[in-house]
Amino acid sequence: MPDLAFASARALLARMARREVSSRELLELFAARVARHDGALDAVVTLDLEHARARADAADAALARGESWGPLHGLPATIKDTWETAGLRTTSGSPQLADHVPRADAVAVRRLRDAGCVVFGKTNTPLFGGDVQTYNDVFGVTRNAWDPARTPGGSSGGAATAVATGMTAFELGSDIGGSIRTPAGWCGIYGLKTSYGIVPMRGHVSPPPGTLSAADLCVAGPLARDASDLDLLLDVLAGPLDEEAVGWRLALPPPRRRSLRDYKVAAWLDDASFPVDAAVTERLQATVAALRAAGVTVDERARPAFALADCMRDYQRLLYAALAADYPRKTFDAFAARAASIDPDASDGFSRFVVFGTVRHRDWLAARETAMRHRAALRDFFREHDVLLCPVTPVPAIPHDHSEPMPSRKIIVNGAERPYFDLFAWISIATLGYLPAVSAPVGRTREGLPVGVQIVAPYLEDRTAIDFARRLGEVVGGYERPPGYVE
Repeated sequence: MPDLAFASARALLARMARREVSSRELLELFAARVARHDGALDAVVTLDLEHARARADAADAALARGESWGPLHGLPATIKDTWETAGLRTTSGSPQLADHVPRADAVAVRRLRDAGCVVFGKTNTPLFGGDVQTYNDVFGVTRNAWDPARTPGGSSGGAATAVATGMTAFELGSDIGGSIRTPAGWCGIYGLKTSYGIVPMRGHVSPPPGTLSAADLCVAGPLARDASDLDLLLDVLAGPLDEEAVGWRLALPPPRRRSLRDYKVAAWLDDASFPVDAAVTERLQATVAALRAAGVTVDERARPAFALADCMRDYQRLLYAALAADYPRKTFDAFAARAASIDPDASDGFSRFVVFGTVRHRDWLAARETAMRHRAALRDFFREHDVLLCPVTPVPAIPHDHSEPMPSRKIIVNGAERPYFDLFAWISIATLGYLPAVSAPVGRTREGLPVGVQIVAPYLEDRTAIDFARRLGEVVGGYERPPGYVE
């Protein structure tokens, strides 16, 4: 039975369809693993086994009658605690929402349930999903299964940990600052940041519960142990809101290529403005070498027509404005007063956080126009290339650091201190560009920490990123079980 816990979602669904294992048996397997392993990890923070057992039993009974609820029939899974779940506590890591029990599911959660998923718990996240690490005052600190002294990343840190350790079949994450890609990379699993706008964000917290509008840049996406599961879950999640479906449908194109060697690959593995640690570079270069050995042509000189430093700055202008929209009025006013005394061209993390977070609407519109120009440059780039490979983050999983203020934290890159917010640099390309990107595992550092590569594809060509990730996994990397959690 332990091997089942690490199987792909597709494999588990096939086993259930053949009546080799039941939904209830899978649920009990995952629940037992949570009971056995989660005390040391703090990944799964809320359980609802009573209702999950009833639904799993109903799924098994329906299957026995020859009925199918959908493509996820009877598959047990957990959900990141930023997503509202009907009848199941949703806190987003906030003490103010510690007892918040939604009456309705988020749209994405409802789609999973309608497809037959058995939701049995929630996974940890930083306060309102606002950090590259996962900890909060409600549930505490989530630890990386590969090294408990390090973070699994954030904000989908609990989600990635649960998937990596076989405590759930898959997860539903969200991503505005690498919140799917970074935890996937640091935990050695697959994560898909979808194209902006194709999966509804309604019911995601933040913004506050009940909000109908969606934040700029923020997307939903699945985390899984197998790249093919991303495609399965994308089919379930993607599509317009009900009120939009009256007039349009989503038809994502198939992958651009039919074999790995047919892909036109560009690789941007380092940059003077945002250097990458040698431990990560070694694995990325090995990945490029493996692709070339498999007959793939990889262009390491090709670049979109913009500098990474400019992309990062323009991303921060929109990111911090989106995040500050949810600040309490008193906090926002204090930041706005502080911003008036700061040089608008200042480049340190705290100054940018304050200035960009309190911009006037006129300045936000100018930032949006700049972002559109980045997107145009990326469209031109992907006329000549199918995918762009780049780091997810400049370093492997970092040690826990909860010091405040957050912008003053540091990371160590090649022995030198770098700003904490450098962790956002490489994910900014896809996020500012509204592009799909898969974080795919490509092996481990000499210290044994997972490394991910970011596979960026053209807008709405999510299936190209997924297909390349799947084929890449046959050549290098792929999911590995954390050694302390095999049994």
